[in-house]
Amino acid sequence: MPRKLKTYITNLGFFELALAAPSMKAALEAWGMGHNAFHQGFARETDDSKIVAAAMAKPGVVLKRPVGSKGAFEENAELPKGWAPPNIEPPKPSNSEAVGRKKRPSSPASRKSGKAKSKAASKSKTDDRDRAAIISFEKEKARRDREREKEAQRQEARKEKERATREREAEKARAALKRAESEHEDAMAALEKERDKLERRIQIERDRWDEEREKLKAVLRAAGG
Repeated sequence: MPRKLKTYITNLGFFELALAAPSMKAALEAWGMGHNAFHQGFARETDDSKIVAAAMAKPGVVLKRPVGSKGAFEENAELPKGWAPPNIEPPKPSNSEAVGRKKRPSSPASRKSGKAKSKAASKSKTDDRDRAAIISFEKEKARRDREREKEAQRQEARKEKERATREREAEKARAALKRAESEHEDAMAALEKERDKLERRIQIERDRWDEEREKLKAVLRAAGG
């Protein structure tokens, strides 16, 4: 049989969270925490009867309430108007939990005997309740996993769309660059032709001038100049 569900609480942002889960690892996964809040003292198991009852009524569902409030844990809790965040600290034991610890027998043998009697009296009812809670937890976990998978698919679709958009823009840029390079090469070819024509005209003019200058010098020498 799967492990019995326990109730865990932690703080996240401006909310205190409660969850019925079979293990700390399962609670961290449901809360979406990448670090171990239990080892760091920011999460713990609770036996507060009101919190346990609320969590066990919706196993696997993350319930919340504003930090510092004493209201009921709800699935869709919101911050009240005019609410100001208190100094957020790790969840502390409630009065009922503290009293419960004080009332427990100090003798290990006495504690063991009391638990054995209580367990024997309500074993059948407790087992049925635990089975139902575990089934509910697994259903909620499956639903949460499906939602995460859908969100991952949506994110992948968005990324693919962004990649396609970037590729289209890159293709447009490559095409524009290719057109510009072609236009530049055509312009340079036309200028080269113009330069060849100009250089030929320059050379023709130099040859003409050399010839005319020699004729003029000959005339000047003949005139005794």
